[in-house]
Amino acid sequence: MKDRISAYDVARKASVSQSTVSRVLNNYPHIKESTKQKVLIAIEELGFTRDEIARSLASNKTRTIGLIVGDITNPFFAESAKVITGKAQERQYDVILCNTNHNEENLNKYIQTLKGKRVDGIIIASADKNNERIKELYNQNFPVILFNSILEHEKANYIAVNNYKGAKIAVEHLYQLNHRRIGYIAGPSKYLTTHLRNLGYEEVLKELGIERNDEYIYNKEFSYDEVYHFTKALLKKRDRPTSFFAASDQMALAVLDAAASENIKVPDQLSVIGFDDIDLARNQYIGLSTITQPKEKMATLALEKLISLIEDGEENDAGFQIILEPDLIQRKTTGFLVEKST
Repeated sequence: MKDRISAYDVARKASVSQSTVSRVLNNYPHIKESTKQKVLIAIEELGFTRDEIARSLASNKTRTIGLIVGDITNPFFAESAKVITGKAQERQYDVILCNTNHNEENLNKYIQTLKGKRVDGIIIASADKNNERIKELYNQNFPVILFNSILEHEKANYIAVNNYKGAKIAVEHLYQLNHRRIGYIAGPSKYLTTHLRNLGYEEVLKELGIERNDEYIYNKEFSYDEVYHFTKALLKKRDRPTSFFAASDQMALAVLDAAASENIKVPDQLSVIGFDDIDLARNQYIGLSTITQPKEKMATLALEKLISLIEDGEENDAGFQIILEPDLIQRKTTGFLVEKST
């Protein structure tokens, strides 16, 4: 069996020292281009591959991070994951992607698994606002950042949009378009992000003098099929909502699907606004009005902040909390309601 090619073999073939080979492998600056090219040619000719296990044992770093999302089929998470993995690759970090299906037990198992794989840090994109396992990570000063999620802990690191304000903007938009019967696809309050959207929805109804109607509100786990059937049943009622605010674009698409099944015209008979501004929302055939989350900026910040925690070893007892501002994007699915005279 052929012996494994080592960095020593590369150094001997390139007529350089092992430390020079190490500097080339780790992209150190201030290496002569001619020397670098000799090493790279030797690596290619010998078929050298670096022993990452040995490297991680020596440096106590694996250059691997975990990324935990709630639902990879949700375009918001998929698009955010694409940004994070791309930026991580630029920084020469590998990413292990985990999907919880919005199940806290799965989340806790993945945290344990990722720590067992000795990842250097974790980005968590969906979590219960009181998750004890994440609190333990903060107490251990383990590098972890919440993305599009918020945890109630004095050391919490998170990056999110102003969910409360975003919900108020959405409902105010519908009100300005003459809508008074406003349905809401809320999602569960166990997530602080959706909880804040729920608070924004309730507060703006009070400010606008609209009585809350619990029959108009869906507050279970996000499920396309369940939201579709909830909306379809509600649209059959005589006093149905004239508009819907959905706490995610994916659920807004379920509302549009249900409306189409009942031959209800959007936006003439029903206005729909979502939250996230996923790429599909911009499709000219859909044109979903939405509250935008700057997901590329959020994802980039999350990755950069995590790497800073990993490489600089900073311990911040106060943590950092970054809240970005949302914007309204009006497209084809919201319009002025013209009440028919009786």
